[in-house]
Amino acid sequence: MTKETDRITEYCENHSSPQPPLLYELERETYLKTLAPQMISGHLQGRLLGLLSSLLQPKVILEIGSFTGYATLCLAEGLPEDGRLHTIEANEEMGPMIRRYIEKAGLENKVQLHIGKAQEVIPELEGQFDMVFIDAGKLDYARHYDLIIDRVNPGGLILADNVLWNGKVVFPNKDKDAKTLDAFNKKIREDDRVETIILPLRDGLTIARKKP
Repeated sequence: MTKETDRITEYCENHSSPQPPLLYELERETYLKTLAPQMISGHLQGRLLGLLSSLLQPKVILEIGSFTGYATLCLAEGLPEDGRLHTIEANEEMGPMIRRYIEKAGLENKVQLHIGKAQEVIPELEGQFDMVFIDAGKLDYARHYDLIIDRVNPGGLILADNVLWNGKVVFPNKDKDAKTLDAFNKKIREDDRVETIILPLRDGLTIARKKP
């Protein structure tokens, strides 16, 4: 990021709703104890995820890629009393930290953590989804999308993180990840089952709505 971008981000954070204390604690621990703390959703994106969830009031949410559970807690903000959030994390070493913060948030009866590969876990889950957040295995985004698109209820949201890949998707000579994400972005744009927008928030966030 440039200094100007950093200042704009700081301004936006200072003029948006603050992080709840538990999320601030989780963010600090993530930066202290993980090798790639920049993978966390963070303040601005977290507040957007929480706001979208609160507006939608989804009964069933699927998160593909938990990391340390920051986005998990944000997505859970809009769950009704009988709501359910399934979050999938491939790295079993993250499990204890995710479970601890789920318990600290009092969400153990609403949030279920699945350790494993998304393409293996998703087919085992029953029912439809009202909201899906794709944030794991960038090379597998298209596969994950194909697994869930027909299981998203009309009016439901599909979110995908890191779709700009540090701006590399616009480079003429893209690396493998950028090429894959560029193809994914085009795939969703051309899918007439959804209406979609990419926001240049953080590392790029796609918001797609399943058409009625």
